Amino acid sequence: MLGALLVGGCAAALGACTGSIGDGDGGGPKSTPTHFVCDAAAVPDALPLRRLSRTQYTNTVSDLVGAVAPADAQAILSSIGPALASLPTDIPTGPDKHYAGFTSLDQALQQGHADGIYSVGAAIGKELTSTPARLGQVVGACATGASDQACLTAFVKSFGARALRRPLTDEDVAFYSKPAVAVPYKAADYADVIALLLNAPEALFFVEHGDPASTAAVAPLGPYELASRISYHFWQTSPDAELLEKARTGELATEAGYAAEVERAYHDPRTRQALATFFAEWLGNTTLDPLDARIGTPTYDAIRGNFTPGPDTRQHYLDEVVDAARYYSFDKPASFDTFFTSGKSFAKTADVAQIYGVSPWDGSSDPVDAPGRVGLLTRPAFVATGSIDSRPIMKGVFIRKAMLCDDIAPPPGNVGANPPAPSPNASTRQVVEDLTNTGICAGCHQVQINPLGFATENFDPLGRLRTEEVLFDDKGNAVGMAPIDTKSVPKVTTGDTTESTGAADLEKLMVESPKLHACFARQYFRYTFARMEDLDKDGCGLSDVQKALDGGADLAVVLRSLALTPGFRNRNFQ
Repeated sequence: MLGALLVGGCAAALGACTGSIGDGDGGGPKSTPTHFVCDAAAVPDALPLRRLSRTQYTNTVSDLVGAVAPADAQAILSSIGPALASLPTDIPTGPDKHYAGFTSLDQALQQGHADGIYSVGAAIGKELTSTPARLGQVVGACATGASDQACLTAFVKSFGARALRRPLTDEDVAFYSKPAVAVPYKAADYADVIALLLNAPEALFFVEHGDPASTAAVAPLGPYELASRISYHFWQTSPDAELLEKARTGELATEAGYAAEVERAYHDPRTRQALATFFAEWLGNTTLDPLDARIGTPTYDAIRGNFTPGPDTRQHYLDEVVDAARYYSFDKPASFDTFFTSGKSFAKTADVAQIYGVSPWDGSSDPVDAPGRVGLLTRPAFVATGSIDSRPIMKGVFIRKAMLCDDIAPPPGNVGANPPAPSPNASTRQVVEDLTNTGICAGCHQVQINPLGFATENFDPLGRLRTEEVLFDDKGNAVGMAPIDTKSVPKVTTGDTTESTGAADLEKLMVESPKLHACFARQYFRYTFARMEDLDKDGCGLSDVQKALDGGADLAVVLRSLALTPGFRNRNFQ
């Protein structure tokens, strides 16, 4: 997967790498990767027809069934489970195939989507009308007798407003009533109407028409479209009754009404999970191997000692990062920098708590400081490898790409795909330096990669603190000790020769650099709008997030900031 990066790092020597970590060209009213200029006249791009993610679609279907048939919702959802499972899985997507990929960016449309929503719609229609009791609950008492046109029309309007997330026009009602053959309408007629409604374009896409009175290139969204933007961003599902009512009354179209709904949406419990997905996908360390995969091999068993990871330990490591993000975003809102430099343990499981050397966190009391931890870069998810060595190259690549949004030129084609082999005579750092400090790979490794990874060499492959590195032979016998060296010149920004003595210094340099906040803004933009940012056209939204971060606003403010920008409430219809 990423082995080639372990022994390579650029397709040319120093020049190819130093140019890729620059901070922009400055000069002129243009945005750079670290400084966003708001041009109010810019026309942002827009996805022509954005698709709901698999999660959004599944949540929408679940909420719809729960609303119209609450007593039987669980049974119905269980019955349609195979149809829902047939939908294609979204693939984390982004500028790098390994790091900071978001499932929202997967806008591929496959035959499986068309087949899947057809199957789901048909299955729901069948289940909601399968008994007289269900038919009466979903449609009304009129459906179980001599069901007439008035009964059908009322149902299409009420169910359709839920399914399409907007009121239906007379033309809509006529179209979606067509599957019903003749009065008196039977259960099968209503099942077909339901299936047709659930195969409408709105079932799978954000269908946005905007204010019909506007002729501008960038037009405001309509009130029901705003309701969907808010709900799908913060809840990953369709608007609730309160949001739809605010859209109906026009309150959502006012500044105060809109701001109040964004505030309410953020504090809804569903937002915790939705934004947890953002942090999980942004900070998901794909280079962390399963912690239990090498149990039984002599060297790994010797390294782990009395720590026995299980099949879920890797996920527990990753979950701990997300729990930290949730804590500083919802439970005790604090600045992004506080989250980034926090050394507290959010380990809820015994395995991660053992790595920290603390008791498990109960999720509600104040978390404790973890010995030797100085921030995000020292959490087990980012210092552990699940291997028999600490892989400083991989750690450096992750920081450079996911947290600083820097590019690293691809490794040359003739570079081997195997990680550096541990040595019984030298530390991991010495092995990496000997392998990468000369030749075609030296430029990228010396400038971009290795110095970032060396900063956390005081942690072993399981993520535990260490003061020396134990050296092993190929049979797992300890044959010596090597000193730990965490000093480096990380060059977070171009030309900075400040020396770092370890993770605390590196984190300080990252916080003081414009790159960290700018990268967060760009990553959150991608997650929010399901597309890559254009630094100039999207400069206004990006700069709003960056300014909030630079000003020390707490994450609860930052994570609401994009939803309050014009770019979130308007769209390009050209």
